[in-house]
Amino acid sequence: MNFNFNNDHNLLFKWACRGLKYFLLTLLGFAIAFVISQIFGAVSIVGILLSPTLWIWIVRIAVSLLCMFAIAIMLESWG
Repeated sequence: MNFNFNNDHNLLFKWACRGLKYFLLTLLGFAIAFVISQIFGAVSIVGILLSPTLWIWIVRIAVSLLCMFAIAIMLESWG
């Protein structure tokens, strides 16, 4: 099928979308690992997943992605 859509998104927007996709897949993987480790009683994995250091990095990555989206949206609306 050939659609007549013009894909003029800038490169930063494409990178931000790809980064968001993999970030959400990573969070889904963490959630699955947490549930599976709770079921089988793997306390060490639960401790790693609940560590403050990991969540600090997750928040940093989320903020970076949000900033990338904000810059990409500004560039899209400007040009």
